[in-house]
Amino acid sequence: MLVHGVPEAEAIWDEFRAHLPGRESITVAPPGFGAPVPEGFGATSDDYVAWLTAELERIDGPIDLLGHDWGGGHVFRTVAAHPELVRSWAIDLAGCFDPRYVWHESAQTWQTAGAGEALIARRLAISPADRAPGYVARGMSEHAAARCMEAFDESMGRCILALYRSAAQPKMAEWGTNVAGLRSRPGLVVIPAEDPYTGGEALARRTAERTGAQVGFLTGLGHWWVCQDPRRAAAAYSSFIAAVS
Repeated sequence: MLVHGVPEAEAIWDEFRAHLPGRESITVAPPGFGAPVPEGFGATSDDYVAWLTAELERIDGPIDLLGHDWGGGHVFRTVAAHPELVRSWAIDLAGCFDPRYVWHESAQTWQTAGAGEALIARRLAISPADRAPGYVARGMSEHAAARCMEAFDESMGRCILALYRSAAQPKMAEWGTNVAGLRSRPGLVVIPAEDPYTGGEALARRTAERTGAQVGFLTGLGHWWVCQDPRRAAAAYSSFIAAVS
């Protein structure tokens, strides 16, 4: 099961999935990120944990769960609370759960009342077609960037603000201490060497050690490793899955 993040839609996985031959894979879209937002859904981290827990409970196992960006945040917290729902887990933002992690600039803006709303409004004032090249320049494939920017609307903007504000420090550090459930299942911490958003290699390796996870270090790749080099990304993940299945 593949879970994406911010500001993304399920298409972020399309090229990656094409390089997982012989393995059944499904994607699930968090509410607001390519999927409708149910009435009363608050879009906090707790809400997304409840959503992902329900998604996992609907599927007969075994489930290997991979989360990208905030999808990895949902995976970390859900497996920490309900390890019995998965066979294995993998994330690429492990450094964000280290006590030394400092949120990146855009996240800090989103976490600030008024400034966050203004930043979302500025981005939405630009057409999806004009927004997409900026994400391609940062590592998204053209296909993924076009689809993700089409999905980035006012609803997604509201969910981004609620999610990031619910995870302002010291919340991430507090959640990062709850690792017993994660340690009870095989885990993989993916570390794209050029990712500027998730705290860097040292913090990610510290989280991997605390959770008992393996490390997959990807030289030359950045935050959107899953579609920047989907063949290499899928091979790295497939190697991990082959060892636990």
